[in-house]
Order: sequence, then structure tokens, then C-alpha cells
Amino acid sequence: MADKIIIYHNPNCGTSRKVLARLQEVGATLTVIEYLKTPPSRAELTALLHRMGMTPRQILRRKGTPFDALGLDDPTKTDAQVIDAILAHPILMERPVVVSPKGAAICRPAETVEALLP
Repeated sequence: MADKIIIYHNPNCGTSRKVLARLQEVGATLTVIEYLKTPPSRAELTALLHRMGMTPRQILRRKGTPFDALGLDDPTKTDAQVIDAILAHPILMERPVVVSPKGAAICRPAETVEALLP
């Protein structure tokens, strides 16, 4: 279980597929969470942000999302409001996110995953 890794995955994303393939290649024990189908809860998202040392704004994805329509570039929006938006629209979360015993990170570019491998 020491090499247990979680990937928050979007199968429609080439980078996410590449990272998943690399994790499978090294034989890691994987939990694959298709976060668009099974979004993290508020507690899970908050814990994930803490583990990555990031703010909610730092994991926002703009391209192909309702980022602009929701006015998420407004600096007066609170972290709680940004988290609310991510929970309502999981596509706003940048992907893939990988959590391993070595840490957690948005693996973009895909090579970022190397630092998290067992």
C-alpha cells in the first residue's frame, strides 16, 4: 500500500490520459477518480488544496469552462466562493491532480508526475 496513488482524472484530456498511462506503467496501486462524474466533496477539495499548498484560485482552469461566465477573475471573490464554483462546476478544476505518498500536484505538464512516483 506504500505506493497507493490517487489520480483525479478526465479521460477526455490528453495530459490526464498520459499521466494515467505513466502511473499504470510503473505499476502503482491506483484509485482513479473521474472527477467530472464523482466530484470531490468540500472537505475533500479543501484537504486536497491544503496538501498541494495551493489556493482555490490556483487550481482553476479557464479554457473550456464557465470561468468567465461566473466572473471568477473578480479578485473580490472569496476562497469559499471559488470553492463553491468548483463544486458546482467540477470542470473548473485543473487536471490531472495526483496524490501520492510523496505529495500532491497538478500534473501539468505530464512530466510533473515523475516527482510523485514510488
